[in-house]
Amino acid sequence: MACRGDEDSAREFADDAAPEANATVAQRALPLESRVRPDHGALPVLSKSPVVAVQPSALLVSLGRLPSIASACITTRARRSLALALLGALVVAGCTPFQRTGDVVVREQSRWVATQWEELPGWHNDDLHQAWPALLRSCERPATAWVDVCAKARRVGPRTDAQAREWLVKHLQPYRVESLQGAREGLITGYYEPSFDARRQADGRYRFALYGAPADLATRKPYWTRREIDEKSAAQKSVRGREIVYLADPLDALVLHIQGSGRLRITEPDGRERLVRLAYAGNNGHTYQSVGRWLIDQGELPAGQASWPAIREWARKHPRRVQELLWSNPRYVFFREEALPDPTSGPRGAQGVPLTPGRSIAVDPRSVPYGTPTWIATTAPLSKKPLRRLVLAQDTGSAIVGAVRADYFWGWDGDAAEQAGRMKQPLQVWALWPRGQPVETPKKRRG
Repeated sequence: MACRGDEDSAREFADDAAPEANATVAQRALPLESRVRPDHGALPVLSKSPVVAVQPSALLVSLGRLPSIASACITTRARRSLALALLGALVVAGCTPFQRTGDVVVREQSRWVATQWEELPGWHNDDLHQAWPALLRSCERPATAWVDVCAKARRVGPRTDAQAREWLVKHLQPYRVESLQGAREGLITGYYEPSFDARRQADGRYRFALYGAPADLATRKPYWTRREIDEKSAAQKSVRGREIVYLADPLDALVLHIQGSGRLRITEPDGRERLVRLAYAGNNGHTYQSVGRWLIDQGELPAGQASWPAIREWARKHPRRVQELLWSNPRYVFFREEALPDPTSGPRGAQGVPLTPGRSIAVDPRSVPYGTPTWIATTAPLSKKPLRRLVLAQDTGSAIVGAVRADYFWGWDGDAAEQAGRMKQPLQVWALWPRGQPVETPKKRRG
């Protein structure tokens, strides 16, 4: 993805995703209400009054009680048309039709089960208005189904959580996200945007380069491995002249490769200091291999204890084996330098919009489309404290695979790195989708 590296790449799934698994072409063209369950006997409506179920047949009966002279002039088809027109009038009056509880939409990597808002754990406890800026960020690049809803969201600007909650209930339908086999629980991890000191020119301490994308990256598949880039003259020639900056610690460089973006305090040759962002610009096409897993497999660290502090401590004690550790991960990430005029703005995710700490997540877009507001129910890292809130699906990653799978963006300040490194919690997800709009289906890449 745009801000993730070894774990994440904006292009990992964007072009490869296939059409949803268990739907025909005709089904995929139908509105969301028409999928899976074609028998639309009752059409529930949501209004300011208690929810009621309006039966089109009941409306026909009422029409049938018109004076006989009028009824004789109205055919059954005309009555049905008039009934539907009355339903439309209910919508205009503020009664919004919603998907029936239990209805199912099947995507390539998940199935969505229509549910009620009260099923969402902690739904009444989140500071919803704080998520509004992240929602508006996603609305900068809306999918077709979101165009009208996003236009309304821009005009609202709720000042309280109650106003935000009322707006969401009126315009969106919640769906419980499950695996294709019906599993409701998955996994959430965390990521962050690291920050390091750097030099524009190499010296005795700052000698570990971060590179821009080589000119032949698109033509050589797969590209040179990490070890080859370090050792082979032909591979070194391909990256020569592409150096952006130099870091003092090879593990810091690896962290940037894993996270895919970062903030750098660069000291220029004339002594000036600049704060810039390095953004993800591509990778060498090799599969990411966890260095923590390598240490466990080597018997160097106990299972479950391969945290970044533990990895750094191992490297401090075994400096001659650090290169071996790095080479265990063949994947290599390339960057581009970006200005950072606003230090409060996050890196751009796979959706192409800046990420918001605590309100953006990375997902598998074959399960949840980019830009989708989602409700997550999990716990804080290494804790039983509930973490239940509205977040936006704005990023993805090569390690973020599956129906109920997310990576939580912690930001860049304070304890973001610590929290991200510790987070590995059970997860439940609900996707929120515009009422009456078909759920976006991934397109299969041609060729």
